Amino acid sequence: MATTSDISRGLIINLDGSLYTIVEFGENKTARAAAKVWAKLKGVDNNRSIEKTWNSGDNIFPVRVEKRTYQFLYKDDTGYNFMDNETFEQVALQESAIDAPQYLKEGQEVGVLINTETDQILGAELPDKIVLLITYTEPGLRGDTATRTLKQATVETGATIGVPLFVNEGELIRVNTKTGEYVERVKE
Repeated sequence: MATTSDISRGLIINLDGSLYTIVEFGENKTARAAAKVWAKLKGVDNNRSIEKTWNSGDNIFPVRVEKRTYQFLYKDDTGYNFMDNETFEQVALQESAIDAPQYLKEGQEVGVLINTETDQILGAELPDKIVLLITYTEPGLRGDTATRTLKQATVETGATIGVPLFVNEGELIRVNTKTGEYVERVKE
């Protein structure tokens, strides 16, 4: 049996019959009362975001989740279509089940989360950092590397990202998919 000491970011738990993933958590200790553990939870099988507080040591009910590698194929009326790299089975997921759909490009590998108890697909996670091609941005000026000023750039997936002034059209950049921020330029 798991307790509140086992809580970690990304853990999926069963709470009142619904599945939630832990986005953020912490502990409150006071001199007089027992310690409390709080967590911000995001619904996996619903679109709710809630906060929950437990007494330290209370039982929680984690769900066993397996992450399998799937490849993004295309987007159509049924949603985003992925293929299992081992069995070649195809599944379609709605946009709300994917953590950063604006950065998906054809052929990209993602981790699909599957509930091992029910074989239900819970969602898809992109890698933390991915490489994208800049398709449009205003030209940069030589010597504009000293300041932290950003300009808007459109990448190959259609998403818009703030990039430094020295980054130009046609270059590859690394993007953090969790925050949507520019990380670095990638040399080919």
